[in-house]
Amino acid sequence: MTNARQATGAYGERLAARHLMEAGLVLLDRNWRSATGEIDIVAREGDTLVLCEVKTRRSAVFGAPIEAVTRRKAARLRRLAAEWLAETGVRPREVRFDVVEVFSPRRGAPRVVHMRGAF
Repeated sequence: MTNARQATGAYGERLAARHLMEAGLVLLDRNWRSATGEIDIVAREGDTLVLCEVKTRRSAVFGAPIEAVTRRKAARLRRLAAEWLAETGVRPREVRFDVVEVFSPRRGAPRVVHMRGAF
């Protein structure tokens, strides 16, 4: 991954985290990694554990950010969630998988879209 792509992704994750906190979610973990992958954001909304995949795009040339969350990616995130739960010992009442899209055009203000229960 190029430095520019990493910087864009990190910027999008910072915007997403701020958006989620402003919406009342409590952030528990960011960029949690295991040998099999990474969870961008782990948060809590009431009794619900929320695992967020953040997708940042500068344009729609390659489609909407949510389109990058394939079935395979969703399955990997479910496995990673099980790893995170086992490692932390957290026992939530519910678990939800969200996607946060960040549109960050080269000109103009970024736009954040939070899709609850995306998969």
